[in-house]
Amino acid sequence: MTRSQPPQQSSPERSGSEAVTRRASSLLAEYRTFVTRAVREPSTIGAVLPSSPVLAREMAAVVPSADRPVVVELGPGTGALSGAIAQRVPEGGRHIAVEVDPGMCEHLRNTCPGLEVIEGDAKRLGQLLADSGIRSVDAVVSGLPWSLFAGESQRRILREVGNVLAPGGGFTTIAYAHALGLSGARLFRRRLGAIFDEVITSRTVWRNVPPARVYVCRRPVPSGQ
Repeated sequence: MTRSQPPQQSSPERSGSEAVTRRASSLLAEYRTFVTRAVREPSTIGAVLPSSPVLAREMAAVVPSADRPVVVELGPGTGALSGAIAQRVPEGGRHIAVEVDPGMCEHLRNTCPGLEVIEGDAKRLGQLLADSGIRSVDAVVSGLPWSLFAGESQRRILREVGNVLAPGGGFTTIAYAHALGLSGARLFRRRLGAIFDEVITSRTVWRNVPPARVYVCRRPVPSGQ
């Protein structure tokens, strides 16, 4: 009579190694997608690498972790920020990504289950959300490459963000540390101050390429003031 062998069980060390391997493969796939889109569409991608997990968590801190918040992510790219946001959005909340690049939209739909992807331009944010039945949101997290937008486009997007934020809502975006002294970065900071009553700059996140800071903005100033 043949004696059956007991099923082999993975050791904790082996399971941990497999998890690391899967994570490394995921990061490599994300990087390949990012580079491919950057080569094809350099006018829409301003960073040299996707945001690091540390920077992503810093930006996602504005997302409410209670009740049923509606959170909008602008320019999610490959989804480097999306994972950090998803970890904070509670059950019943909505996580919506607005992305202008069709290829990135397809990538996000395939790799980020639960993420509502809207293909469109952030300059039409209010209308895009209205078309999805959303009148206001609790947080907006932006990975948009502001340096690639003309001043009027920056103002329009920021005004759209201010118009859709609910009272008490917050908006975060990236400022790369090496560029903070440049005229374009200083102009962008002034535009933030003209549209939001409160703009707080985070500490430098060194564990990102390039190092970056996060602007946390609240209380939009009504248009015309």
